Amino acid sequence: MVPKGMNWYCVHTKPKKEALVLHYCQEQLGQETYFPKIKRRKTIRRVKRIVTEAMFPRYIFCRFDLTSHYRTIKYAKDVLGIISFGEKPTIVPDHIIEELKDWGGSQLDLISFEPELQPGDEVEILEGPFMGLKAIFLEGMGKDERVSLLLSMMDSEAKLSIEHSKIRKTETS
Repeated sequence: MVPKGMNWYCVHTKPKKEALVLHYCQEQLGQETYFPKIKRRKTIRRVKRIVTEAMFPRYIFCRFDLTSHYRTIKYAKDVLGIISFGEKPTIVPDHIIEELKDWGGSQLDLISFEPELQPGDEVEILEGPFMGLKAIFLEGMGKDERVSLLLSMMDSEAKLSIEHSKIRKTETS
């Protein structure tokens, strides 16, 4: 049971200082924190690698009582502020944090992005003129992270090249 007055807030940090602020909030202040990281495929110097980076660079989530810890967190070293609309800090609903944690699965604070696609997998196109249509993944095309898809519509098939970030594997695959 969460004590009354304890809410999640989004804390804005200096660049690359999320871990230090996280440690301060946890160890020094004893507050619950959440810092989701994302594991994804990335091309670095023409080599594909799996990297882990902040899902929301320069932001962490911290659950605290605004009346007792607001100033301590807002003016902490490496903190730029607490996300607010107007003068009042914005509460991040519990269900948002829970959904992020559920999406992350069993590894604490780590969300795996881009499930590995296999030839024949069904995907949905997320952007562009074919948005919302389903297609069949054929292959990755290399250096610029494009993929080749087979799009079936109006009794014909067309091969399509699209950016990997503009497709999503469908649930039925």
